[in-house]
Amino acid sequence: MKKNDAVVQPKKIKRCKEDVIFDTILFIVLTLILIIVAYPLWWVIISSFSDPAAVSGGKVLWLPVGFTLKGYAEVFKDDSIVRSFLNSILYTVCGVLVNLAVTLPTAYALSRDKFSGKKIVTIFYVITMFFGGGLIPTYLVVRSFHLLNTMWALILPGCLSVYNMIVARTFFKSNISEELYEAAEIDGCTQGKFFFQIALPLSGAITAIMVLYYGVGHWNSYFSALIYLSDSQKFPLQLVLRRILITNEAALSQTAVTAEARAAMNAQKELIEVMKYSLIIISSVPVLVLYPFIQKHFVKGVMIGSVKG
Repeated sequence: MKKNDAVVQPKKIKRCKEDVIFDTILFIVLTLILIIVAYPLWWVIISSFSDPAAVSGGKVLWLPVGFTLKGYAEVFKDDSIVRSFLNSILYTVCGVLVNLAVTLPTAYALSRDKFSGKKIVTIFYVITMFFGGGLIPTYLVVRSFHLLNTMWALILPGCLSVYNMIVARTFFKSNISEELYEAAEIDGCTQGKFFFQIALPLSGAITAIMVLYYGVGHWNSYFSALIYLSDSQKFPLQLVLRRILITNEAALSQTAVTAEARAAMNAQKELIEVMKYSLIIISSVPVLVLYPFIQKHFVKGVMIGSVKG
């Protein structure tokens, strides 16, 4: 560009009055929706750090009142918390690895046009979304494979989610073309080699989504452990937190006779109310820590896997 040439400034687009009014109303509505969604979460957080009497009295609104860690201290008095926390991490990591090892190859195979039996296999998988064997038959199957009281009873029965498999299949179908495989095949690449060396490295978005979906499912699961595990040393965090809460509530079911006993029982009830919020925070922290690392892949993976095709 010559020195004498004038720099062309972009023209500012004038907005009409109607656009400004529309944007203002939209901003107000979205702000109200944000408050409605976010405030209950924020209230749980501040209540877990507030004085039990203030929480029960309805004094906690926007900020903690009488900051205290009584709820967390009461929860961590139980020595099984740390052990169950490590158990949940182990079950979640192993479970996600097994889920990925089953889901991604299945989804890739069903996304290939040259797989002649994919329609029959897909129908077989879809049927399981509408019909299940039920609790008793599943328990008998787990027992017949000698999986009772092992972590594999929590992982293997649900190692494949058909919904997640369909999402991953759509992703592979939309992004890993047959032409790409044909080009690799010319160089002597097999289907297995193509999947591990080309398809998987190009599928970081959908892999992150699978990790999030499966990971949250394993972390929040407690019913399978309640059914299949009998050794308390192997209980996951959710089951231990549930036991602590039920035990404390059961202890308060007794009738107090004296005034001092009633006052102590009321104080304990208030503490248990705060403990509930502390348990929610404790059980949610790992998921909240995991989410920011895969947030950039979340929208891309969900949109590509569920809209296209």
